[in-house]
Amino acid sequence: MVEKRPVHNSEVYLLNQTPFPAVRPLSPPSPITPAEVDLCNPIETLSLDGQAISACDERLVLEDRLSGAVHVLSTETTALQCVTHLYSKDRVARDGFNRAVEAIVRRQGDEGKNGKVVVIGVGKSGHIAKKLVATLNSLAIQAVFLHPTEALHGDLGQIGRNDTLMLITFSGKTPELLTLLPHLDKSLPLILLTSHTRPETCELIRHRPDTILLPAPIHEAETKSFGVSAPTTSTTVALTVGDALAIVASQEMHPSVASIFAKNHPGGAIGAALRRPQEDVRHVAVSLAEIAYLDSGRAGIITGADVLRAGYASPSGWVRMRRGSGVVSPSRIRRLSSADLSRRVDTELGWLVTKKADFVSIAADTTVRKAADFIRAVLLAAAQANAAGTAVVALGADDEARCSEDSIIAVMEKGECIGVLEVGRLLEEAGRK
Repeated sequence: MVEKRPVHNSEVYLLNQTPFPAVRPLSPPSPITPAEVDLCNPIETLSLDGQAISACDERLVLEDRLSGAVHVLSTETTALQCVTHLYSKDRVARDGFNRAVEAIVRRQGDEGKNGKVVVIGVGKSGHIAKKLVATLNSLAIQAVFLHPTEALHGDLGQIGRNDTLMLITFSGKTPELLTLLPHLDKSLPLILLTSHTRPETCELIRHRPDTILLPAPIHEAETKSFGVSAPTTSTTVALTVGDALAIVASQEMHPSVASIFAKNHPGGAIGAALRRPQEDVRHVAVSLAEIAYLDSGRAGIITGADVLRAGYASPSGWVRMRRGSGVVSPSRIRRLSSADLSRRVDTELGWLVTKKADFVSIAADTTVRKAADFIRAVLLAAAQANAAGTAVVALGADDEARCSEDSIIAVMEKGECIGVLEVGRLLEEAGRK
């Protein structure tokens, strides 16, 4: 007879619970066969050797190098963004820039003055000054560089009575410039390109309160940016503000800056790129798209001041009057006197606007030389007519008008006016070809 005893097992029973399904245990890992062992690489071959470590080090050096470059570029970009915002919003900066352009244009643009810009600086600011002088000259703005030390030893003779002076100094207290300042003619306009954004903080302006402040600040010190005070961000900002001054002043002084630059820069890659066919009058004319419209002022009244403001705001310096009443050329705008600014254009300044009926029409594909010959013939006929007391000079089958060097040429293409040009400007261009 078999004895009955309790059965022992490892199961645990939970009362009133849903039983879990039985899970079979995992199978033990299969043993590695000799063939598989042969396929495995020894651990020593997976370790980095000296060549691999060297490659990694070189890669890290390259990344550090490029990271440093990106940091410099980013820092200087930020500085330019900050100075752009300054000239967009800050009243002192905007007023200084307008006064600086006015000083240059007035003393070079007025007939008989033949003024130039004398740019003065020392050290890195001296190099910036030399570059600005080169840019101004290429844009037909007469300029010379003057070293402050050499100026005290005889070179002050370079400064003429109609010149505009410009000092460049980041600190605003360069000793050489402070020493030179008392010897500069106080009647000449003085522009100061510096990091200061307010005149009361600048040492040079305290000695010469009428100085025109042209701010060129940086958002943080170069020592903080790069760990060294070498002029980097500061020279970039100074170059940029100087370029802005040169371009804007040239645009106000010359109807076609591109043609002026092409004439003054015939050599090198730039000269080769600019040597394109420019024989037709369309290439020397000012496109109508570049001429700003002048809306009527209060109560429909336009004064000389309205025209002057519109001329300075216009990219080309020309102004188009609303309602098709004509255009105003830069040369006529420059003739406005202070007394003319309050006078009405329609009743008191009739000479200022050239009406469309008085335009001299020339086809756009006419060569500059041929157009100039035509105009000279008309001018000669006008002189003969005036001498004979004749009232009108015939210009063509359907076009009769008086013509002078102050007259406006309408450049026509397919019956439409595509640009305008002063007669004097056409004759000037023809003389260069």
